[in-house]
Amino acid sequence: MDTVGLIVVLGTLAVATVAGLVLKARAGRVRDTAAEGAGVDGWALAGMAPGAGLDVLLLQLSSPVCTPCRQTAAVLEDLAVREPRVAHVEIDVADWPDVARELGVMRTPTTVAFGVRGVELLRVSGVPRVAELEGALARELA
Repeated sequence: MDTVGLIVVLGTLAVATVAGLVLKARAGRVRDTAAEGAGVDGWALAGMAPGAGLDVLLLQLSSPVCTPCRQTAAVLEDLAVREPRVAHVEIDVADWPDVARELGVMRTPTTVAFGVRGVELLRVSGVPRVAELEGALARELA
């Protein structure tokens, strides 16, 4: 291999490594999206209505071959059991691609939280960091 080829290979590896590290660092972080106001009613997308003691909907978008999706489902189900005012609904994007398109979701798992008025509160791509998610939801559940 000549010097130019070696430089190209090493450069490609460096860029891929940096991209991977950035994606890993961002995975599971809660992103406050309330100010963005997507205008999509999450409760309607989930086929549910708020009320009857439900104040927050955690809408999880998953795919059938996604291992982190199973971990996310377990985390969100546990949270919904511990906090009865929180509902968790998992949607398979293979069956409901229009929901993913409507929400602008490009990867699974992605969790989108909606308040009682149907307004988007926050998003998490990847397996949520439990303490961070609970802290972010505390405002809505106070």
